[in-house]
Amino acid sequence: MSSKILIIEDEEKIARFVELELGYEGYTTTKAFDGRTGLELAETGEFDLVLLDIMLPQLSGMEVLRRIRRTSAVPIIMLTARDSVVDKVSGLDSGASDYITKPFAIEELLARIRTALRKTSQDDVVVLSASGLLMDTSRHTVT
Repeated sequence: MSSKILIIEDEEKIARFVELELGYEGYTTTKAFDGRTGLELAETGEFDLVLLDIMLPQLSGMEVLRRIRRTSAVPIIMLTARDSVVDKVSGLDSGASDYITKPFAIEELLARIRTALRKTSQDDVVVLSASGLLMDTSRHTVT
């Protein structure tokens, strides 16, 4: 089964390029071109990794990051033109798993994706059950 990656990127050419490269590597991708749509898709919980730009219409990438982190531990790699140390530290401190600046080498992005997915697969999944409720500590869900 291939990993599912959500690409939240407002520059369609970059999103398409990344989508094609990830497809060649066997990943399944979904694209969102604004923060609000990206957040709605991310909240479905069906993605194994999120690539997230900071400068997005409707809802900033930093706000999307903060909202995803309230309910999910999915790996999030920031992929952005914002290259100041302050932006990098802010993104990482807000919960990003990694931070890559544009322009970027696709080989490096692919290596960082593999690393993030490898770390996730090594994490122990703990599901607790009590009184008919299941709590998945890795996905932060209760059903």
